[in-house]
Amino acid sequence: MSARRRALAALLAACLTGGLLASAAAQAPTQLAPPSAQTEPQAPPSKPAAKPAPRKPAAAKSAPTSTPPAASPAVAGGREPDLAFGAFQRGYYLTALSLATQRVNEKGDVKAMTLLGEIYGNGFGVARDDAKAAEWYKLAADRGDREAMFALAMFRISGRGGPVNREEATKLLASAAKLGHVAAAYDLGLLYLEGQLFPQDYARAAELFRGAAQAGNPEAQYALATLYKEGRGVPKDAVQAARLLAAAAVADNTDAELEYGIALFNGTGVAKDEAAAAVLLRKAARKGNPVAQNRLANLLANGKGVPANPVEAIKWHLIAKAGGDGDVGLDEFMSDQKPDVKAAGEKAAQPWLEVIKSSHS
Repeated sequence: MSARRRALAALLAACLTGGLLASAAAQAPTQLAPPSAQTEPQAPPSKPAAKPAPRKPAAAKSAPTSTPPAASPAVAGGREPDLAFGAFQRGYYLTALSLATQRVNEKGDVKAMTLLGEIYGNGFGVARDDAKAAEWYKLAADRGDREAMFALAMFRISGRGGPVNREEATKLLASAAKLGHVAAAYDLGLLYLEGQLFPQDYARAAELFRGAAQAGNPEAQYALATLYKEGRGVPKDAVQAARLLAAAAVADNTDAELEYGIALFNGTGVAKDEAAAAVLLRKAARKGNPVAQNRLANLLANGKGVPANPVEAIKWHLIAKAGGDGDVGLDEFMSDQKPDVKAAGEKAAQPWLEVIKSSHS
């Protein structure tokens, strides 16, 4: 997943200039109801908006962090249990390697081929070997395994186990998507937005996002909501956009929490609910989203929907500003405060500011 994010996550933002995030930065809420009672943290998380954690060391006995290839049902329908997959799930990678190799040699098991690709590609219990992983993924992909198709596509995009080959990657993603691989459908939709390998096609991207969104993928839900909001590839529809944002927000997508919070506050495509909007904005702010932090600072500064709290307003303003979302109005608000209030806000923001500074160094 981390390789996929590094290779593709930026494409959506690049192709949707002026989309939801841009609109959030351009419109400041004027009213918000107070969030449910919460206690502010005394210090920020170790790294606001941190990237996904790296995979666990090969020697770890806990379950792997990546999504393993789907296994054959154990015993169900008269099938034998997949002992290799079971060992892999428990973190016994060398046992899984041995059993999967045996299944390939004795039965030509396609899922075992994919499992071997996963083991070598991530260095689970063995030295990481991208070339060997790519070979196993290709063997399984050629035999119709959608998980292997997706994994090999990620290798071809990032240049792991061989040269970068975006044309082959696209074909693999398309094949995996046709077989119901949700992440493949989402990533293929991003490539249609990018429009480099083939003409840019928002309608096709929306179609792919829709399938992944219906399967519960929050990234696809957010992407499709963006298209509905802007009327790209689908008719402009604020109701559909809000519905999809709500689903993605429930799944803890931070951008969706911000955008759905704004939609709730403005009553755009959904019944106006200022209290719920404030909860979502606060949640996104505490997770490190600078735009949400700026919105929360404005609420606290003006006492709109929440009790005015200049110390907290200064705190969140400074955090948002350090994250790249400055606000001239809040600068003026801060300069008008008494020295002790200003100092208290600066002190409250300091732990966050130190983390942000270290993350940029």
